[in-house]
Amino acid sequence: MNGNTFYFEWEIALIEWLQSTLGSFGENVSTVLAHFGEEMILVALIGFTYWCLDKKFGRYLGVSICLGLISNALIKNIFFRRRPYFDNPSIKCVRAATPDADIMDVSAQGFSFPSCHSTNAVSTYVGIGAYLKKKTLLIAGIIFSLLIGISRLVLGVHYPTDVIVGLVLGTVVAILSSFLLNRVKNHMILYIVIFILSCVGFFYCKSEDYYTSIGIMGGFFFGDLFQEKYVKFENTKVWYKCIIRLIGGFAIFFGFNTLLKLPFSKDFLESGTFLAYLIRSFRYLIVTFMIIGVYPILFKKFSKVF
Repeated sequence: MNGNTFYFEWEIALIEWLQSTLGSFGENVSTVLAHFGEEMILVALIGFTYWCLDKKFGRYLGVSICLGLISNALIKNIFFRRRPYFDNPSIKCVRAATPDADIMDVSAQGFSFPSCHSTNAVSTYVGIGAYLKKKTLLIAGIIFSLLIGISRLVLGVHYPTDVIVGLVLGTVVAILSSFLLNRVKNHMILYIVIFILSCVGFFYCKSEDYYTSIGIMGGFFFGDLFQEKYVKFENTKVWYKCIIRLIGGFAIFFGFNTLLKLPFSKDFLESGTFLAYLIRSFRYLIVTFMIIGVYPILFKKFSKVF
């Protein structure tokens, strides 16, 4: 799975200029910015809005992020674009997409087009401002998303066209999520249709980001439906209860994720086979379902604490 190489000359020139001009300062800032488009921050934001602030807001954010993740992965697996530093020695890879893997391992580092961080940034941070209808938050979200996009160039892991298309895709996803949730009142039908359409990736996707995304999407959708029918917890704005809910959610997320890996060897889980990817999907589906659908049962049982 070597991927395809295609780019405009100006893209290489722009990345080289950014890296040489911004230097170590730009690298450090970009490394920090990168975290705001990654899994843990997104999970924390969904958890905080869904468990604490407002379930309706959390639902919108969850749908927007899930659609952004899955649509990005579906497109990535059509173009198979190699990351810029793979083919251009003048571009430095400051922080790899998968930091704990070989930076030249194409299968481990994934593909470049479009930028998932850029899609995540717009579908999340611009989406927050748009949902709350706060002009200040909307402008801040746009600026923050642009900075995250630029950081991907500074880190050497994306071409400018990756970022541009990622930002556009995130915008479409944020608008579409709001439209669908407002127009389709039966969330079960909406979730099932989106999930079934997203399953097209099983026929051609060859990177783990798709299988992670479809698992998270399924877990969130079915967890939200389960919670609405059987749990019906109440939001809280009591600060210490919010902190406890977040800590408990992260503990369950990491705990179950680790527990579900135990029956399988590390070599198998990293083998890149369809079965390994399928197990990855089920793992993320179960973990996300637990924290969205089942975990809130504790909020009602231990209301004085949660």
